[in-house]
Amino acid sequence: MKTADVLRKFLLERFPLARKRNITDDEDLLQRGIIDSLGVLEIVGFLQQEFSLIVEDEDLSPDNFKSVVSIAAFVERRTQVQQEVSR
Repeated sequence: MKTADVLRKFLLERFPLARKRNITDDEDLLQRGIIDSLGVLEIVGFLQQEFSLIVEDEDLSPDNFKSVVSIAAFVERRTQVQQEVSR
């Protein structure tokens, strides 16, 4: 399963507005009020558990959590960085 598919499934299960509005992958989740700052923290916890990511304070930028696409891109970047560091 692709990263975006895993994220979309999580968002639809966890956030009622995401289900109600049937979000698209590029929809701005923050601006549309689908998630708020607590929602971002919930997503961070999910990313840490599901993808074994280390999310740093500086990663908590709205650009990284704006949409399914941006979260998936963040996961890919972070995964790559963590793999390079562990070499």
